Amino acid sequence: MTLLAAINWGNVGMQVVYLILSLSILVILHEFGHYITAKWFGCRVEKFYLFFNPYFSLFKKQIGETEYGIGWLPLGGYVKISGMIDESMDKEAMKLPPQPYEFRSKPAWQRLIIMLGGIIVNVLLAFFIYAMVLFVWGEQKVPVSSVKNGIWVQDSVLYDLKLRNGDKITAIDGKPVVYFEDIQPKLLLAKNITIERDGQSSNIDFPVNFIERLVESKRRTGMLLMQRIPAYIGEYSPKDTSNGKKAGLKPMDKIVAIDSLPVNFYDDMSTILAGKKNQQVSLQIDRHGSPVTLMAQVNPDGKIGLPPLLLDQYDSLGVFKIEKRPYGFFESIPAGVSMAMGKLKFYIDQFKLILNPETGAYKGLGGFKSMGSIFPTEWGEWEAFWRITGFLSIILAFMNLLPIPALDGGHVVFTLVEMVSGRKPSDKFLEYAQVVGMVLLLGLMLFANGNDWFGWGRGK
Repeated sequence: MTLLAAINWGNVGMQVVYLILSLSILVILHEFGHYITAKWFGCRVEKFYLFFNPYFSLFKKQIGETEYGIGWLPLGGYVKISGMIDESMDKEAMKLPPQPYEFRSKPAWQRLIIMLGGIIVNVLLAFFIYAMVLFVWGEQKVPVSSVKNGIWVQDSVLYDLKLRNGDKITAIDGKPVVYFEDIQPKLLLAKNITIERDGQSSNIDFPVNFIERLVESKRRTGMLLMQRIPAYIGEYSPKDTSNGKKAGLKPMDKIVAIDSLPVNFYDDMSTILAGKKNQQVSLQIDRHGSPVTLMAQVNPDGKIGLPPLLLDQYDSLGVFKIEKRPYGFFESIPAGVSMAMGKLKFYIDQFKLILNPETGAYKGLGGFKSMGSIFPTEWGEWEAFWRITGFLSIILAFMNLLPIPALDGGHVVFTLVEMVSGRKPSDKFLEYAQVVGMVLLLGLMLFANGNDWFGWGRGK
């Protein structure tokens, strides 16, 4: 669950495919962590399932003592270990005398490792994913000092806080900002920022309920801000049917005026077009030094359809600089671990906000719709896919470690108490705890998905 998320309805099908693929990878490997540790310690694993299978399974096959299958309810997955009180609530089996192959017959330290197995695999998976992302694609960042035109404010909440196009954000909570990519995540946690405007430095305080205001403004993802960019036209895709392409705009055209109103940056153009919805406008173009005039139709959203340049092209034009860093295989491993730990810290900081009612961050909790919305909208964008999957793996590890009955963390707490006190909780207590935990989790899941579809947390 992320604090900020939204849906691009035109590309939702591809996002659903990416989401199911990502969750399948994460769930299978998480459950494999439990499976392999249980087998190491001689436990019988009765079932290994991707997704849940109430009443029927999409696929199942018995191999040895274990039934492997795929359920129809994509809310996770499970392994059923003999002699363990879990979501199957197999009370009849627990009434029988303990068997040597059962979970409940194993020493506490072995049961602890089995319960931590899935979490450990998710953490290691995140390390591996981030390391391979750096190894394959490297890393590129934009130094804040190179962004000469300042920011382009994309969100009305930031505008209400007195941020303006052209401002330069120099520090967040008193700490200098080095790379532009770090600004947006830090803004979500910020108490104040330092900006430079017209050569003058000043501070802007952020309200404690900043995230609540973002959620209620219905701006639940996308960019809060980006680099301010001149109005150059990028490449249109062959399948593009936008009004800009129909008007005859070509790559590297620069829009200098709309209906004789001057345009220096894309934000100038957005302001002008907002008052020209459903109208035709005259575009004055600089085409490689030659003036060209074109007529274009503005759609009901106040847009024409103008693709931006690639990052490298802005670098070549001197709009900002890009620092690129390739990673060798062995170099990528510690860098991937460091990146994963940074993502974990960021998520924990978000989680703290959710627990603080004053922030209103709980209103931004989202379920499957929110998770799907952060994935790419076109097939083949694998760098983005793997970065998101790595982050979800970190989230899955953290959430499962929470001391809630029915989660791995709940079982871990009970086992640690047993190891310290020397007394094992009764099966009846564990059964009740499992029921309470499942009710809590189902309630949280309903709330998060209700937020997605009906805005329950936002009072809508």
